[in-house]
Amino acid sequence: MLRTDVNKLLTESYAAKSDIDGLKEKTAGVAKEESFNVVRMSQAEIQAQLSTVTGEMQKLSGRFDENKYFVEKTLKDSTAETELLKTQMTAMEKQIREIKDKLNALEGDAKQQKESAQDEKAKEPDSKAEESGKEAQPNEGKTVKPKTPGDKGQQYEEAYSAYKNKHYKEAREKFEAFIKEFPKDERTDNAYFWVAETYYNEKDFEGAILAYETHLKKYPNSQKAPGALLKQGLSFIEIGDKKTGRVILEQLIDRYPKTKEADLARKQLTNVKKTTTKKKK
Repeated sequence: MLRTDVNKLLTESYAAKSDIDGLKEKTAGVAKEESFNVVRMSQAEIQAQLSTVTGEMQKLSGRFDENKYFVEKTLKDSTAETELLKTQMTAMEKQIREIKDKLNALEGDAKQQKESAQDEKAKEPDSKAEESGKEAQPNEGKTVKPKTPGDKGQQYEEAYSAYKNKHYKEAREKFEAFIKEFPKDERTDNAYFWVAETYYNEKDFEGAILAYETHLKKYPNSQKAPGALLKQGLSFIEIGDKKTGRVILEQLIDRYPKTKEADLARKQLTNVKKTTTKKKK
């Protein structure tokens, strides 16, 4: 009887132990699954945060690139303007020196003529001076007739004819006289342009740059503005300032993309790039 009870207790003990082992396995499985779930959730959260950070980085990168572009463009334009001003100042100084030289020469001639006239007057008798005064009287009171539109046209055509015949200095002087005398005439726009062209054809590129700039400032919407920009850009390239020349040619293409001058500017930019690449090699 006692043995039977002991065996029964042993059997129940083994059964209980088996149940406990089973519960342990289940508990371990549940704990493992929960750990996996926690890891999965953590990974999902990390991925979400990473996506958010990546998006913010892309936005910041985009803003950085945009700001970088504008800063570089501003610096590029500022550099071009600075170089243009330097060239203009150099050209102006040159013109001022030329004007001073002309004034000094004229003052010397005037002084010499005055002295010669005084010497001649001192030699002439008083009666001759009186006769000269009498002879001059009939001309007194005469009025100078104002120039007619025909005179304007003739003066302009004479200047243009001199330009076509490659008498550039003469043409420039005539165009400048026309501008001074008829500042509001419809042909004055073109006269400014042809003045700049005379400098360009004489290969005085600094003078040309300044003259084209004067034309562009006075007549920004002129039909000859594309040509003025083209020649101004080429002038900068001729004096070795390719950077400013490129900027001006690019401005020409942006403002007047469908003009023949823009086509020439594109070809010139291609040539400049090729030359720069060869030098780097």
